[in-house]
Amino acid sequence: MRALVTGVAGQDGSILSEMLLEDGHEVAGLVRREPDVALDGVRLVHGDLLDAESLRRAVAEAEPDWIFHLGAPSFVPLSWERPVETFTAIAAATAVLFDAAASLDRDVRVYASSSSEIFGDAGESPQNEASPCRPLTPYGVAKLAALQLARVWRGRGLHVSAGIAYNHESERRPERFVTRKVTRGAAAIALGLADELVLGDLDAVRDWSAARDVVAAARLMVEQDEPDDYVLASGVGRTVRELVDVAFAAAGVDPDEHIRVDEALVRAPQATLPVGDPEKARERLGWRPTISFEELIGDMVAHDLRDLQAAREPPSSCP
Repeated sequence: MRALVTGVAGQDGSILSEMLLEDGHEVAGLVRREPDVALDGVRLVHGDLLDAESLRRAVAEAEPDWIFHLGAPSFVPLSWERPVETFTAIAAATAVLFDAAASLDRDVRVYASSSSEIFGDAGESPQNEASPCRPLTPYGVAKLAALQLARVWRGRGLHVSAGIAYNHESERRPERFVTRKVTRGAAAIALGLADELVLGDLDAVRDWSAARDVVAAARLMVEQDEPDDYVLASGVGRTVRELVDVAFAAAGVDPDEHIRVDEALVRAPQATLPVGDPEKARERLGWRPTISFEELIGDMVAHDLRDLQAAREPPSSCP
């Protein structure tokens, strides 16, 4: 099989590409410019989510059997600063890719990455595929539009499934995300490189899973006879305080001595707790997370400890 992966240089795209290559598939990865991460074995095709014609050319060049559309602006707060660009890069780009896929002279199966941000103030928790969608951010609105487009194209015969993914993490997550901020901070404090970690609301709740588990579900979806939408989540809500406790325990540090809450970082209380119900994915895909929360955070801390330790060690001199 030949797969085209958008967002190939990001967390999910790079993990998925490695999985596909390990299984013997050909992988083309959409990039806007030369990536700053190693993508061994991936054939790069150039395109920009803000440039419709470049996306069409990339699809035609890749000649894919599968398209995994993972590319999008991923840091939700930035969508307030660039709402038009966010909507174009998510909703409009998705429409272009669906249209390009449907225009190929082959049967193409498509996976589109959606987000728990579509639910917003849904009024019920946990959320499932039938829960009300009341997004509260430009990012959430754009992702909901893209999900609706998937349903429209599915009605026109395109084999397109959408994964409504809740927070999913790995050591490849950028440090601006709270999970990586916490694991990196715990590692830095353990190594004596920092003395405190400044956070916002410690009682904020998220549903965290491992990125590798969520990405594996994307593969399962394109292999199904019938396309559909699926919530991808652990089904367990955890607070930022729990995240801190697990990360600092993995680093061997007492968090009470090093955590400082900055009220400027505290957001308004959550009206609806963002927790997903993955029952449909369990029943129809046979999908179950394989990496526990504690294992995930422990692995991220261990990575950051190694990375920071290596960065502070002087380079070895030549004999």
